[in-house]
Amino acid sequence: MTGPKDLDPASRRVMVGEELRHARERAGLTQQALGELLFVSGSYVGQMEAGTRRILPDMAERLDEELGTAGFFVRHGAKANESKHPEHFAEAAEAEAVAASIMEYGAMLIPGLLQTPDYARAVFLDFQPTASDEAIDKLLTARMERARLLDNPTRPLLWVVLDEAALRRPVGGAAVMAANLRHIAELIRKRRAVVQVLPFSAGGHASLHGSLKLMHFDDAPPLALIEAPSTGRLLDDPATVNRHQLSYDLLRANALTPNSLWP
Repeated sequence: MTGPKDLDPASRRVMVGEELRHARERAGLTQQALGELLFVSGSYVGQMEAGTRRILPDMAERLDEELGTAGFFVRHGAKANESKHPEHFAEAAEAEAVAASIMEYGAMLIPGLLQTPDYARAVFLDFQPTASDEAIDKLLTARMERARLLDNPTRPLLWVVLDEAALRRPVGGAAVMAANLRHIAELIRKRRAVVQVLPFSAGGHASLHGSLKLMHFDDAPPLALIEAPSTGRLLDDPATVNRHQLSYDLLRANALTPNSLWP
């Protein structure tokens, strides 16, 4: 089989995922049955088939072995896994790009999809104060490309709960912070994002451990992302994702109503 030469990595992942589904069905296996052979969940297999999760090199080798696909997944996996994003966040960013809905809690910072370029640059410089301009520009370009998701007037549904701490911390200085808040207000006025604020007066809450992101898809199980500096965990276990969904629902219940912000 000759693969298309000009596909971007996201399109390649979809193509490879479709081939995985066909190969699994030819082998007479359910997603759960294949997952047991690979020591992953059936949900994980479904996400690889939908292109929302990468097929990593060791997984590609095991797929070729279990499905008798003569090295197909090893050969096509590398191109499909190319990314402009840091390695720890690449898989989450790729899933974000095809999500039907994204629900996010920003504990200390404004989430990336809502950041202006100046705010994002300040975040990168604070974390990597000795990085070159080229390195910072590369990170900034990738983050702003992520935000283009919001150019679509209806998809994905974006719901963000901002902790009061994220609003009061003047990242980049007062002018940069003010510009970012105006940007968020404009997204709200355009009905492009639903935003709530969790005030300090709410006291303790269900996500004191930090930021949280949930992603739902049309044709794959949901994912939860727990992120920390230079690391991130993308979770697909249904019980774990449901527990984080409950945490997010409790955050929304304790936050100010959306129409209390920038009417």
